[in-house]
Amino acid sequence: MPKTTKSGAPKKSELPSTLLKSKKKAQRTFTKTYDSAMDEYNDTKRAHRVAFAALKHSFEKVGDHWEPKDKRGPSDERAKSGGPDAKGKSAEGVDANASKKHLLDVARRLDVKGRSDMKKKELVTAIKKANRKKTARNR
Repeated sequence: MPKTTKSGAPKKSELPSTLLKSKKKAQRTFTKTYDSAMDEYNDTKRAHRVAFAALKHSFEKVGDHWEPKDKRGPSDERAKSGGPDAKGKSAEGVDANASKKHLLDVARRLDVKGRSDMKKKELVTAIKKANRKKTARNR
């Protein structure tokens, strides 16, 4: 998994594809957290989970990349409970705690059909689906 270069930048060949399309700050957040978690736990799966959890506190997944959130904090119920035995469903990088207005904006950018009639929970589900679709198409 990712290690930083001498300059502190992540080795691009080892980043998840969605981070390769993201700004350097998102890449650094993931890489530094991953490296620290590997030093602490020496477990690649756990380090990967910890790194994505840290990333989701400051960034949200929009399509096939990560963008800075307006407000830092947990992105969904699973992130709120935290820890290795976290409860609840993951929103897969969608900021489920964002306002409905924000979610509508993200859905518009992803061209989600029927978004104006959706409730907040439906928007999160539709954005997750659109993100998966766009990521798969752009791999």
